[in-house]
Amino acid sequence: MTICVVCDVLGRENNGTTIAAMNLIRSLHAKGHTVRIVCPDKERKGEPDYFVVPTLKLGPFDPYVRKNGVVIAKPRHKVLEAALDGVDHLHLMVPFMVSRFVLKMARKKGISVTAGFHCQAENLTSHLFLKNNRLANRLVYRNFYRRFYRYVDGVHFPSEFIHGVFERYGGKTNAYVISNGVNKQFKPMEVERPKELEGKRVILFTGRFSKEKSHTVLIDAAKMSRHVDELQLVFAGDGPLKKKLEKRGRGLRNPPIFRFFSREELLRVINSADLYVHPAEIEIEAISCLEAISCGLVPVISNSERSATRFFALSERNLFPCNDSAALAERIDYWLEHPEEKEACSREYLGYTKQFDFDVCMDRMEQMILETYENKHKA
Repeated sequence: MTICVVCDVLGRENNGTTIAAMNLIRSLHAKGHTVRIVCPDKERKGEPDYFVVPTLKLGPFDPYVRKNGVVIAKPRHKVLEAALDGVDHLHLMVPFMVSRFVLKMARKKGISVTAGFHCQAENLTSHLFLKNNRLANRLVYRNFYRRFYRYVDGVHFPSEFIHGVFERYGGKTNAYVISNGVNKQFKPMEVERPKELEGKRVILFTGRFSKEKSHTVLIDAAKMSRHVDELQLVFAGDGPLKKKLEKRGRGLRNPPIFRFFSREELLRVINSADLYVHPAEIEIEAISCLEAISCGLVPVISNSERSATRFFALSERNLFPCNDSAALAERIDYWLEHPEEKEACSREYLGYTKQFDFDVCMDRMEQMILETYENKHKA
């Protein structure tokens, strides 16, 4: 099949949506499909099967958008017509401007369409200081449904959690709940600890440096820990709040490490860590947490009602109350002081993560596309 994947946001693989998009694209290529990619990434211009659209200029708001490390794609009819010419199926990553535009084009042409759900309402409302405004968040979901998802033939939800949230506030869809999957490279392995980590208790969190990821909760918890002088926090990622977070962590004896790691580097860091903490308040799935526990790390996860990650907890000791740094400090100390229990929990998690096998999840994504295509043409 010839499949067109539209990515309103694409660039460096430092966020869940881009990683999910590139994983799907690579998997479909490997399965023998021809994949065309629509994106605003200028660096891709001229590459085979890439159709690059311009970016939206927002005048005085441009510096704020750039600070957040994203660009907003703008539709260009000529580019999108070329991308859709001869296409069998269209897959849209997010319900933004270009995807909405090309969805209308595909419907007129009778092309089958699936779309992913990779954007919680709070990912948008947090920029308007309305992250905790329930009405604002419900209106976002309602808009997503009325203007986008109700016209799509099949919707991919990475977790049952976000499927339930969206259909409660948006509307009913032809839903496929499929994890984004964990790459087979993420597994326990013997590694040599980097020199900067030697003799320290390493706590890892992987996530974009943004408000909803709640990095400050972990930094403050480290300051309250009985093992504060031994702790080394490692924040893997990138994002607009890096400087503020570095300032917050200056009171620690071992200043936190803030870095974007390549996949190979991240594998070494995960397998060098003692514990994984996921304090994020808002999360659709958190593949980063699954990658860590697939390598044998024991997680401590925020019990946020707006996060799917809490469902990865196998016991109460793998959870802490949302935004409660004191409770998180107690959890960290418990696991560091009970190594035998931590080892047993690690083994339990290695069995648990088999359900998120990357190849199985990508097979299900392909099946969703094939099934949607066949149903469309039968109709």
